[in-house]
Amino acid sequence: MSDRGAPPAIDAALLAAQELQNRFISDNLRRVFLLIYRIVRNVDDAQDLTQEAFIKALQRQDQLKELDKAAHWLSRIASNTAIDFLRRNGKVNFCEIDSLVEPLSEPSETPEQAVLRSEHRAYLDEALTVLTERERTALLLRDVEGLPAELVAEQMCCSKATVRSHIANARIKMKRYMERSRRASQRKPS
Repeated sequence: MSDRGAPPAIDAALLAAQELQNRFISDNLRRVFLLIYRIVRNVDDAQDLTQEAFIKALQRQDQLKELDKAAHWLSRIASNTAIDFLRRNGKVNFCEIDSLVEPLSEPSETPEQAVLRSEHRAYLDEALTVLTERERTALLLRDVEGLPAELVAEQMCCSKATVRSHIANARIKMKRYMERSRRASQRKPS
């Protein structure tokens, strides 16, 4: 028997379960944080909501029937947590994305590629600010997370047609923003 009085087989099972939970968190932490951050647009709130989403997921892990759908299941919990937060608190305070730690670049990535990737990400983040909260949420859930329109509509408590409208409007606004930015950068003297 072990120090806690449980048979060694139970201790081993508990350790294995704990290891699975730790791996699940570490494998999904960054993705979940970024999803929530893109919805709430505030680093502190996104950190709190990421923790809340993982707590909810771990408390309900017995509801997960298929392990290969765990990432999708966790994304739904995370986006619902963020959307519920926005509903409770209305407008969200914006903060600078510069306060985020830059992710490590791929070992094969050159410094030039790292700079371009960083600039591209900053450009897209800036473009997302021209969207309304609902347009941004619909676009991120549909195009970034890959959720079907039906699930996006369910999470946003609206019809599928409304989701499609939000996404279409978001794409038009993003396209116009990118065209304006491209024209502005071409006019700048070198």
